[in-house]
Amino acid sequence: MNTMATRRRRKSKSLAAQAIELGVAAPQVIALRAARIAAAGASPSARDREEFYRMGAEKWLALNEAWNSMAAQAFLENQKLALSFVQSLWFPWTHPSSAKAASKKLTRAGLGILGKGMAPYRRRAVANAKRLGRTKRK
Repeated sequence: MNTMATRRRRKSKSLAAQAIELGVAAPQVIALRAARIAAAGASPSARDREEFYRMGAEKWLALNEAWNSMAAQAFLENQKLALSFVQSLWFPWTHPSSAKAASKKLTRAGLGILGKGMAPYRRRAVANAKRLGRTKRK
């Protein structure tokens, strides 16, 4: 079995696993926070106000981190693709060009960029689900 194929599959499974984690954690966080908002009513406590502020602030932080990570990964992937193109021009006998190979490279690049963009959201959603699940309700 080709080790490169194994690595790619692991990366894809990792991305799929991240998507599943995000898909499970996000509704939990929404439900727990909605219950907290409902329980707080018209006069939320200082702890509630801190959590409500955190709800908005963390989204902007995750967006900023995701955007920067995706931009850096896109830059890296563009460098890899450009190098591959130049190598295929300079050494055509060592780098066979085919639509299938190019498609695989572009797919791998896209998955890498997507994974970098999803990671901050998944990390925060999973952490929030754990933290909010442990919080004692009054």
